[in-house]
Amino acid sequence: MSSETGSSAEVNTDVLPTAKPFSAFERMVAWRYLRARRKEAVISVIAGFSFVGIMLGVATLIIVMAVMNGFRTELISRILGINGHMIVQPVDRPLTDYAELAKKFAAVPGVTMALPLVEGQTLASGKAGAGTGALVRGIRPDDLMKLKEVSSNIKTGDMVAFTAGQGVLIGSRMANDLGLKAGDSITLVSPEGDVTPMGVNPRVKSYKISGTFEIGMSEYDSSIIYMPLEEAQLYFNAEGLVQSIEIFVSNPDDIDELRPKIEEAAGRQVFISDWRQRNQTFFSALQVERNVMFMILTLIVIVAALNIISGLIMLVKDKSRDIAILKTMGATSNSVLRIFFMTGAAIGIAGTFAGVLLGVLVCVNIESIREFFSWVSGTILFDPQLYFLSKLPADMSFGETFSVILMSLTLSFIATIFPAWRAARLDPVQALRYE
Repeated sequence: MSSETGSSAEVNTDVLPTAKPFSAFERMVAWRYLRARRKEAVISVIAGFSFVGIMLGVATLIIVMAVMNGFRTELISRILGINGHMIVQPVDRPLTDYAELAKKFAAVPGVTMALPLVEGQTLASGKAGAGTGALVRGIRPDDLMKLKEVSSNIKTGDMVAFTAGQGVLIGSRMANDLGLKAGDSITLVSPEGDVTPMGVNPRVKSYKISGTFEIGMSEYDSSIIYMPLEEAQLYFNAEGLVQSIEIFVSNPDDIDELRPKIEEAAGRQVFISDWRQRNQTFFSALQVERNVMFMILTLIVIVAALNIISGLIMLVKDKSRDIAILKTMGATSNSVLRIFFMTGAAIGIAGTFAGVLLGVLVCVNIESIREFFSWVSGTILFDPQLYFLSKLPADMSFGETFSVILMSLTLSFIATIFPAWRAARLDPVQALRYE
């Protein structure tokens, strides 16, 4: 009798007309299976956890990738904002003709400016006697005006005394650490001093602080001092010459194409290094960290997708009688497969786009969120002394966000295939027999 019923069910399935793929009927059944019922509380809870897991996984991926991109973008803009994209240094003889060379380099197409520099390490101290290491950069006043990262970010004071060659500019964090302000004097101690019969005496000299600047990168704001070029040449025993010429270009990625032109413009043997070589270890570490974080956080989405599998398997077992009735009424195996596929895929789609919305909202308001949690916890969650930047950056990339969405949807769809396939293969006779 059972075999006759089974064959009859199979005949009916083949004879009765079938609905079109993803028809209104299939969507209606899939939606009814998604709705929670009292006796299906466990399945509903699993589906809820799957939704929340995918949402949090996608949001976390978007936020972390945006913050990592923001870090890289901000650090590059800060580093390249005050450091040249290409650094020209002498090989055979000193750069005594730096003024002429700077003009030749600035005339090369693609070069925005060329700045002669004198640099030296010193010990800086303030009124209270506290001291800190400092990098003194000697630069022409007109050239410093071109460095918008500095000249446009004067926090206190001005550049009048610096332009007149009678003052220096120091970072705001250095000023705070030494208890100094614009108008005060800062004492600089250099080991490269005067040569005497007893040896080289350290050079100690005080300079008036013309103003303080704040670039936004704590490492620079706490260690750099800008000094007029002629005064720096006298202080570091480099009269009439510079140590290097820093070249800024319109597109930092085109430095390989500009290198032969710079060598030709120099007209002599020079050593050229670029920003990628000088910061290779730093940016390589950032890239490795970013890739590892992406792989680790992808596991959150994978775990959520596995919850979809377990929830759908339980749903298929609970709905075995309904599946048998649907097949007996004429539903094909493909129709059943599509119903359960839509049921699981709906969780993944809803979770993915909810995660995108959450991630975008957090990225847009990330600094306000950081300040709120800092206020609640009473601690500094993003210490500029440790993370180099004064604010938490977030730079969303459309390509990366699209990749996260595609990855989440793909995992969600793959997770629904096996339970939906099991539902499609369910024998209606056995399902009704075991009820």
